[in-house]
Amino acid sequence: MTSVRILIADDHEVVRRGVRALLDGHPGWQICAEAVEGREAVEKAARLQPNVVILDIGMPGLNGLEAARQIRDASPLSAVLILTLHESEQVIRDVLAAGARGYVLKSDAGRDLVNAVDALSRHKTFFTSRVGEMVVQGYLSAGQPGEQGEHSVLTHREREVTRM
Repeated sequence: MTSVRILIADDHEVVRRGVRALLDGHPGWQICAEAVEGREAVEKAARLQPNVVILDIGMPGLNGLEAARQIRDASPLSAVLILTLHESEQVIRDVLAAGARGYVLKSDAGRDLVNAVDALSRHKTFFTSRVGEMVVQGYLSAGQPGEQGEHSVLTHREREVTRM
């Protein structure tokens, strides 16, 4: 059996411990590292090449969206799962644009996190049901009058400077 290596990145220790508690007992899964901020997550992902990286969006230093972009560059085989409190359509678009393959709300983690990690470890995507509905609604309303078409494309550094 192949081991699934998981990196957990969240600036709140209680969240990291909770995620670890949910995943630790799963056979064949190993928490290979934890990170408390975005730059540390990128460095550890590049060095350890985990199968799945679980990222919070709101981390100090380098936020989860920019960290996801950099992790996808540094460790292209690592699937990124965003675990967050945020559920707006714009945040979902930003998460998808950053290259994340999954999106779980922290309020749904107890129910969905194991399934999400399992899906990403098998090279599939995973979105909680509420987020999936928002994605479908956004897709269906695309092109409607009043919808914003193209998004500006910024470099990694431009996004980082803008967010700071």
